[in-house]
Amino acid sequence: MSLNGRYSIGIILTFVLLAVSMLYSIPLINLFFKYKTLTTDLFFYNRLSLWLILILVLTYNFLIENRSFFVWEEKKHSPLFYLGAIVALYFISLFGGAFLNGIISLIAEEKVSERLLELKILFKNNYFLIIFTCLTAAVIEELLMRAYIQPRIEKIYNSPALGVIISALLFGILHSTYGTIVQVVVPFFIGIVFALFYKKYSNIKILIVCHFLIDFISMMLMNFIDPKHLSLLYL
Repeated sequence: MSLNGRYSIGIILTFVLLAVSMLYSIPLINLFFKYKTLTTDLFFYNRLSLWLILILVLTYNFLIENRSFFVWEEKKHSPLFYLGAIVALYFISLFGGAFLNGIISLIAEEKVSERLLELKILFKNNYFLIIFTCLTAAVIEELLMRAYIQPRIEKIYNSPALGVIISALLFGILHSTYGTIVQVVVPFFIGIVFALFYKKYSNIKILIVCHFLIDFISMMLMNFIDPKHLSLLYL
């Protein structure tokens, strides 16, 4: 099998595993624990399943692709660049997301996400779960969506644009479990921004830190925000 063929299987495998984890890991885990509602323990095990997926993809990369996980070599930048990039990406994501949220609210009446309501209760003053959840999302999603999927799509189709668009689209689709249009459109927008940055500067560490900050600030705000305004938060 050609390298592009192995890359294609790896991309499909990665997305399918992530989708299965997002959709079915909680009910599957609950077969063993018999929780009647979503609990902190159950959600913690759900997050652990994402680390298992990363291990499986790394194993596939090592045994089948037999190439470096990072198709694009990581570039080093100055500390000032790191700081400026993180701040710039955060505010582009924040204001771009707010703009899209406003547009969507004008053309469609969005219901409050039941998943976000559950998470608001789950995360209330549970700082360990908040930090672990944010760290898991930042590391797993950036390594798999940007570092793994994006450059491989570009290599398969010889198209930087497809690498950016498809990786961002998959990123948005994975957030559809929140059940609102905003929670798909805004992550898609953030996915575009992050993918463009990764294509130009090839530094996944900056994206991991920025992703962590976006999620962490949103989850901390859950403790104070009115439930009807939860759609303003992006996870």
